[in-house]
Amino acid sequence: MTTLLEMRGIGKAFAGVKALNDVSFTVTQGEIHALVGENGAGKSTLMKVLSGVYPHGSYDGSIVYDGEERQFRDINDSEALGIITIHQELALIPLLSIAENIFISSPPSRFGVIDRDAVFARSRQLLAKVGLNEAPDTLVTNLGVGKQQLVEIAKALSKKVRLLILDEPTASLNESDSAALLDLLLEFRSQGMSAILISHKLNEVARVADRITVLRDGRTVDTLDCEAGAVEEDRIIRKMVDRDLEHRFPKREPNIGEPVFKVENWSVYHPLHADRQVIRNVDFQVRRGEIVGIAGLMGAGRTEFAMSLFGRSWGRRITGRATLHGREIDLSTVSRAIDAGLAYVTEDRKQLGLLLTDDVRKNITLANLEGVASGSVIDDIRELRVASDYRNRMRIRCSDVYQTSGHLSGGNQQKVVLSKWLFTDPEILILDEPTRGIDIGAKYEIYCIINELADAGKAVIVISSEMPELLGICDRICVMNEGAFVGEFDRSEATQEKIMRVIMRKGERLVVRDLERELQDKQLGEAHP
Repeated sequence: MTTLLEMRGIGKAFAGVKALNDVSFTVTQGEIHALVGENGAGKSTLMKVLSGVYPHGSYDGSIVYDGEERQFRDINDSEALGIITIHQELALIPLLSIAENIFISSPPSRFGVIDRDAVFARSRQLLAKVGLNEAPDTLVTNLGVGKQQLVEIAKALSKKVRLLILDEPTASLNESDSAALLDLLLEFRSQGMSAILISHKLNEVARVADRITVLRDGRTVDTLDCEAGAVEEDRIIRKMVDRDLEHRFPKREPNIGEPVFKVENWSVYHPLHADRQVIRNVDFQVRRGEIVGIAGLMGAGRTEFAMSLFGRSWGRRITGRATLHGREIDLSTVSRAIDAGLAYVTEDRKQLGLLLTDDVRKNITLANLEGVASGSVIDDIRELRVASDYRNRMRIRCSDVYQTSGHLSGGNQQKVVLSKWLFTDPEILILDEPTRGIDIGAKYEIYCIINELADAGKAVIVISSEMPELLGICDRICVMNEGAFVGEFDRSEATQEKIMRVIMRKGERLVVRDLERELQDKQLGEAHP
């Protein structure tokens, strides 16, 4: 196979701390090469060196691409040679159309004027290539996350991509969308395109990768050849974390008590579409010391339900009753929800969970400033003591509590968010995708923290798109579809097959119901022309 890319002896330091140390990495023509490692291992830093985000001269080593040594000054230099990166946080403008997003940087033009006919014609060709059956003038805000990911790939193809870098491309996708994206990647490989895949989902890596390079602590540990034979996930994990994980999920003997938190007849309407009911008359409860999972496909209403509970931070026309220890509680604002004993760890830690430009200390104490204040003035010594205590308890890896939160790895950022809400001393902790975008070692630590909270008598609600995660850590799993709970399983009886069967059976009933409603509307229209 012809070598397309060779990175030789790459080193990169920040303030004297080595992020990369003598890393070597190669990609051949028409290969999917996976890059794995714990958060902070150096994967993103290595790709930023390759793409020119860190320009030539700011790192040690050399980059040979297509047989020539390259010295990229910025991202435009790498893109000009067909090296295109699709980031985990999609770089699309919601209120522009698909076509406008695809050609936002270099639209086809005639005599200096954008040729809209050419833009739309070319967009249709690219959308067909990625299997997206949407009109080019559709606004991106009206697309689901899976379709937005396909728009990003179409955007990359418009730049004549030769080497596609995908950073956690399936982190926000459900299983069917993830499978479709991976199938598309395999199709591109058959056409001769090369790809670098960064992912924490090791089952997906093992499915599509030709080779897997493992980074640990900024160094190349090993490169595994998948074509020589199937690579077991446990082998990859051992290389990543330098230790055996006998069990993916920590053992726990639950001690579940009486019902603590109950929701009755909870209904929520869409904040923009006033006639669209998103949560439909939900009844739900969680007991002391219990970990309850909420499963469901993308769009089932899980996050909307959680956010509507937490101070009505999503939705309108919210009705229903919530009780804690049998007494009705006021959840009408976020501050009242916190005072009532609720905490919500958002699925989007970067946008909604943290102040990335502030340090670890301020982020940890942000939700409970009264806990570190004397009167109305923040006590710096008390704040430092609290932050340092949580840093030690949660095993947050940072230089000190004055380190900027945006400079931490994903797993450590998640621990800071957890610390922030634990400092409010909640009785009910809602965790929305608590391990999204973090590595297997950090996941295990998060699972241990969740177990410790339940063992301390907290009631924990976990929303996750990863079914094995719910099966591995939850005492009970509630299944959500179309804004309603459609099934419930105890830990001992829950399986992926049973959960999916409940979802699909409910989906079939919804289709029948909609067809009956359409028939009734048609008959009514014929009776009253």
